[in-house]
Formats: sequence, structure tokens, C-alpha cells
Amino acid sequence: MNTFTRLFCLLIINICIAQSEPQAFEIYNAHGKKVSYKKMMRNLVKADLVFFGETHNDPIAHWLQLEMAQEFVQKRRLILGAEMLESDNQDELNQYLEGNISDKEFAETARLWNNYKTDYKPVVDFAKAQQIPFVATNIPRRYASLVYKNGLKVLDTMPQQEKQWMASLPIFFDPSLPTYEAIDKMGGHGGGSFMAESQASKDATMAHFIIKNIKPNHLFFHLNGSYHTKNREGIVWHVRIKRPDLQILTIATVAQKNIHTLESAFKNEADYIIVIPTNMTKTY
Repeated sequence: MNTFTRLFCLLIINICIAQSEPQAFEIYNAHGKKVSYKKMMRNLVKADLVFFGETHNDPIAHWLQLEMAQEFVQKRRLILGAEMLESDNQDELNQYLEGNISDKEFAETARLWNNYKTDYKPVVDFAKAQQIPFVATNIPRRYASLVYKNGLKVLDTMPQQEKQWMASLPIFFDPSLPTYEAIDKMGGHGGGSFMAESQASKDATMAHFIIKNIKPNHLFFHLNGSYHTKNREGIVWHVRIKRPDLQILTIATVAQKNIHTLESAFKNEADYIIVIPTNMTKTY
């Protein structure tokens, strides 16, 4: 056996061993090339705005969000924001971060997701301990529900006081964006539901509060469901309309049975795609 053949065989053996060992995740760039966590973080930390698109019940995504926040704050002035907290609960969030209300009082006054305690509380508590600003970016769900039933035009009927909790009206909606087109087909717009417009009300509002709270020489790290930033549309699209100067990078999380090669369907979904095994334990 010559030297080349021996090295080739060793390479194949090492690949087989690596693929047979349990792995919690693998990271790829938009083109499907494997990227190390260290290299990804080296690039992310240079951005103005990083979107972490998660699967809401994925424990690996939530763990990585906390890990990233802890690393970001060592190198940049950090601002955190999340879809999982609604804009009209910002006062309650601030009171909790400042230590003026307890865990119990926060849970009683803010509309927290059912998986808040396991999945988002660690990041919120990290922000509290480090005195990092945390922005509740999402539109209150009651307004998104109204849009779902009646379309974006219903927001014009809201009292002026309540309009402070959503994006500036009128919200620009482009139904030709592929992600909105897909939602529209799924939601059956012809049957009277405005699912894509409801999604746009969330995307535009999250973009609005990100832009309102982002600061020069800071990194804004935003947590949201992957679909809200899929293919750099959704929130990203709305942010870029008003702040094309911002350097934005996106992360998506996807599930595959085999995590050692990125499936073609997921390529270009984000700048970095974190692949989780389909059999990974879920938080709910």
C-alpha cells in the first residue's frame, strides 16, 4: 500500500468514526460548507445586527443563544431582543431587569410563553445579571390576531395610544415575497384569513423596535423563529428598507436525520445554518 492510499484510507476511517459518534449539531455557511463555531462567532461579532432564527422547542438552539450572548458581551457592547416578548410588556420587562419586581410578579404581569422558564429565562436572567438592555420587539398577539381575521387595514382603527406598540402605520406589505406567498397558500387567503399579513405585522413591528433601539458601536442580538428571517426576508427585509447601512447576519436552525451534509433545500436560508438531529429531545 503506497503512502497516498494509506492516507486516503485513514481519512475515510476518521470520517466514518466522526459520523458514528453522537453529535448535537453541525454548522454550515449559506453554500453548504461546514463552518466551525469559532469561525462563525468571529464573523458574527463584527456585525451590527445578528438574527438567531430558532425552532421554538429546540434545546440546542436555546443553549447556543445563551452561549453566544455570553461570548458577545466579552467583545462588544450588547443589546438583546426577542420575538417571545411583546412590546406592551416592555415596562414589566424593564422592571424585572432592574430588580424592581420578582420572577413571580413578572410572570403574572407579562404574557410569557409557556416555555419561557426553560427556554428564554436563562437569556433574560443573563441580561439582568450583566445589565444588558433587552427589547420586547413583537407586536402584542391580540393585534396580530385581529390582522389575521381582518387584514392590516384593521390596525388603522386602533386607538392612538395602542399604535405605539406596533410598527408605524401603514405597514408596507409585499405579498410577492416568497415567504409570504408560501404562508398565503398555506393559510388559504381566499377563505378569509390573512395569515401572511399577520406575519408581516409581526415582522414589521420587530424591525421597528430593533431600529428604534439599536445604537452605534453596539451589537444587537435578536432571537426569533427561523421563518421570520428565512431567506433574509421577514424582519430582515423590513429592517433593510429603513436601515440599509446596517451589517446584518442571520442564523437558521433546521433538523435533519443526517447532520453531516446540508440538504440542498436549506442552502441560502441564512448566512449560517445550524443543523440539529431530528431525534433531538424537544422542550415541549
